[in-house]
Amino acid sequence: MNKQQIIVAGSGVIILVVFYFFGNTVPPLKKTAGPDTSTTAQSLDIKTILDAGKAKLSPARLAYVNRLEHAVIRGDIKNQQIEADRQLAGFWKDSVENGFLASAYYTGEAAKLENSEKSLTFAAQLFLNNLRGQVNPALKIWMANQSRDLFERAEQLNPNNDSTKIGLGATYIFGSTGEPQDVMKGIQKILEVTRRDSLNMYAQLMLGLGGIESGQYDKAVGRLLKVVHYDPGNLEAVLNLGEAYERTGDLDSAKKWYTTAKKLTNNQELIDAIDERLGSLK
Repeated sequence: MNKQQIIVAGSGVIILVVFYFFGNTVPPLKKTAGPDTSTTAQSLDIKTILDAGKAKLSPARLAYVNRLEHAVIRGDIKNQQIEADRQLAGFWKDSVENGFLASAYYTGEAAKLENSEKSLTFAAQLFLNNLRGQVNPALKIWMANQSRDLFERAEQLNPNNDSTKIGLGATYIFGSTGEPQDVMKGIQKILEVTRRDSLNMYAQLMLGLGGIESGQYDKAVGRLLKVVHYDPGNLEAVLNLGEAYERTGDLDSAKKWYTTAKKLTNNQELIDAIDERLGSLK
């Protein structure tokens, strides 16, 4: 992956998610007691998200956002709206702590109006890159739907782009809140690519991660071993090999790959997390 996403997991729980070379990320939200999560998940919309963000703004910043939201009223409406959406995306990204969701939303809105494959896939990837660390069901479904819509629009423009197909499949895998059919739908989408191109390592990586998501750990191991064979420095694949082996009960192999992962990073927080993981395996 060109944006390196690092995950250390164990005992069925992701314990660390670190995104390199990426701007603002959205932290996982705690699950709260209340109504059935499936109902809550379906009711989340962008107005709820924006209203929550606006509540934290100063009067001056809130006035600025409101002006941008209502700036387009006449003339070249399409291009003016694209520019307004980009300005709003930049504001939420650069000026507001934890403003990722609003920033990604406006990036997506601008991409839909521009309707270019490049802008649509970029916006889709913003949501996808943050989707895997999200544990709140409502937010996970909303983010997956946003990413899926953008990937589908890009696929309509270029049906032959394998990276788009893989990204679209990944939205089903990582956007699932416990429905096995969603994960399998995503895996089948990515398998379309590997049947034509078995050496597509992005597809093999996503299938490996999908195997972990679906509990097919032996299949995950096979996919991830193929990735590290061709790309020994792929830290994400190496870390997830450790997880997959751990979940199968092969602790010696898990230790081997976790130890290998330590050699591939200088990030002390990640090294400490791996050491903690290794300590729990003794």
